[in-house]
Amino acid sequence: MSSQLPDGPKKKEKNEPFSDIMKSMNTFFQEKPVKGFLQSIDDFFKTPFPQSSFSVRVSETDKEHHITAELPGIKREQIHIDVLDNYITISVSHAETVLQEDDKHRTFSRKQTMQQSSRTIPLPQPINEKKVRASYQDGLLIIRIPKQSGKKIIIDENN
Repeated sequence: MSSQLPDGPKKKEKNEPFSDIMKSMNTFFQEKPVKGFLQSIDDFFKTPFPQSSFSVRVSETDKEHHITAELPGIKREQIHIDVLDNYITISVSHAETVLQEDDKHRTFSRKQTMQQSSRTIPLPQPINEKKVRASYQDGLLIIRIPKQSGKKIIIDENN
C-alpha cells in the first residue's frame, strides 16, 4: 500500500471571490488622509485622559499660608490665580501646535492640542486678595496668603 504525499504547497488555482475588494480596502486604509485620521484615533486611545493635574502642597506658619505648586515647563503667562471667599484656584492653560510639511509629496499636517487643568484649595478663613503675593521661578509657583487676625472677645462676669 503506497501513500502519496503532496510535493509541497501548491498555489491556489482560482482567485478568492473577495480578494480584489480586500486589496482595495487595504490600500484605502493605508493612504492619506485616512491613515492620518486612524493614527490620531489610535493616539487618543493610548492616552484618552492625559495627566491633567499638578502637584500642590499647602503649609502654614504663624503669620501666613503657603501654597506651592509644581508646574514644570509652564510659562508665567499660562498661569491664572483666582480668589473667591476662602478658596484660591490655580488654573494652567497649555496650547501647542505642531506643523509638519513635506514639499516633496505636498502633504501638510497640523496638530493642535489644548490642555487646561486647575486646582482649588480651601483655606479656613476668607482671603484678602489685595494682600496675596505670588512668585514663579524654575517651574515652582509659591503663593503667600497672610492670615487674618481675629478680634478677641472678652467674656463678662455675670452677677
